[in-house]
Amino acid sequence: MAFATLGCRVNHYETEAMAEKFIREGYEVTDFEGFADVYVINTCSVTNMSDKKSRQIISRARRRNENAIIAAVGCYSQVAPEEVSKIQGVDVVLGTRNKGDIVYYVNKAKDEQKPQLMVGEVLKNKQFEELNIEEYQDKTRAFLKIQDGCNRFCAYCLIPYTRGTTCSKDPQKVLDEIKNLSEHGFKEIILSGIHTASYGVDLDGNVTLITLLEEIEKLDGIERVRIGSIEPSFFTDEVIEKMKKMKKLCPQFHLSLQSGCDATLKRMNRRYTAKEYEDAVNRIRENLKDASITTDVIVGFPGETDEEFNETYEYLKRIKLTKTHIFKFSPRKGTKASDMPNQIDGNVKDKRSKALIELNAKNEGDFSKSLVGRELDVLVEQEVSNKPGVFEGYTRNYVKVEIPNGSRDMIGKIILCKIMASDAEYVVGKII
Repeated sequence: MAFATLGCRVNHYETEAMAEKFIREGYEVTDFEGFADVYVINTCSVTNMSDKKSRQIISRARRRNENAIIAAVGCYSQVAPEEVSKIQGVDVVLGTRNKGDIVYYVNKAKDEQKPQLMVGEVLKNKQFEELNIEEYQDKTRAFLKIQDGCNRFCAYCLIPYTRGTTCSKDPQKVLDEIKNLSEHGFKEIILSGIHTASYGVDLDGNVTLITLLEEIEKLDGIERVRIGSIEPSFFTDEVIEKMKKMKKLCPQFHLSLQSGCDATLKRMNRRYTAKEYEDAVNRIRENLKDASITTDVIVGFPGETDEEFNETYEYLKRIKLTKTHIFKFSPRKGTKASDMPNQIDGNVKDKRSKALIELNAKNEGDFSKSLVGRELDVLVEQEVSNKPGVFEGYTRNYVKVEIPNGSRDMIGKIILCKIMASDAEYVVGKII
């Protein structure tokens, strides 16, 4: 059997968990580009293009083996189950809260020789679906899904309709899974979710993301903890003060911005202002040494004038984030933004996107150059393909480091390196 995964880190985590379930039942997982008797496509539906890619991959699987069982699971299946079920060759359609039952429905489709469709109402389902992983392929760092869903309902986003509202993994189960990962040799954990900052709002008691981080700090074995995408309002003075005391927490944060213009943010239904975002960035930088902050920005949102875009451009130029991921707005059927007036021409989106890509390249380069001469800890992950003897890993603030003249026994270890040079995609480190 084989898997294909589109979309976010949570999807990739869930794919690995599903693969483990199949392996326990005696299946052998192979490469998706090869021949298999079962293909599972973990779909994404964040844009119309994501839906199209999902359909293309389903068609590719059918061409590989027209007699295979094909299962389409995840966000596209959740938001358009009837549409997905009508795609030629699809035998199993499961929503976002049914992935734990994937083996059962694939086997049922085989045995009964008829399609299986199981897509529940996610907005009514408040239960966190447990999808645990015991045997990771990568033995250096592991993603751990602690939260699902979102309560924000941004104007351009379908996620609450594909993933449901916020639900959280029980904190003791999170700690138990981290202990297990530590016992298996992992050094780093990435806490992932759809809206990670909302962790705990659905749980009884005073459970929050920061209280979870404080409990993780007490565990032995794990040396690094990262947080997935998070929002600026999370970084209050109180939270920052607690973070300053944490030795395991990595100073690398992905704070989604989307726009540096308040008028655009308001139309997007983002719940912060550009100043509030900048204040959070400044608090992080002033209190957490070597902090790296990355973000997402949408260009061409409906109604975005030249003046509004220029405001975003100048804003990003001023605050100089480590890396900016730029997305051209794509109308998503079912969202408020898809029906807004003053949709932006594609050529204008292209021009604005190009301008921000060029600005980002400069900001990234400046950040990398600032590290030259520094001594930084690097968690070594693997040997670089096509570069014998060169190994790569990541610093605490998630900068990729290439280390020449290394050896395989460095993999999985944290090595102190002096940064000797910077490149567009990485920096070069020398073992101290």
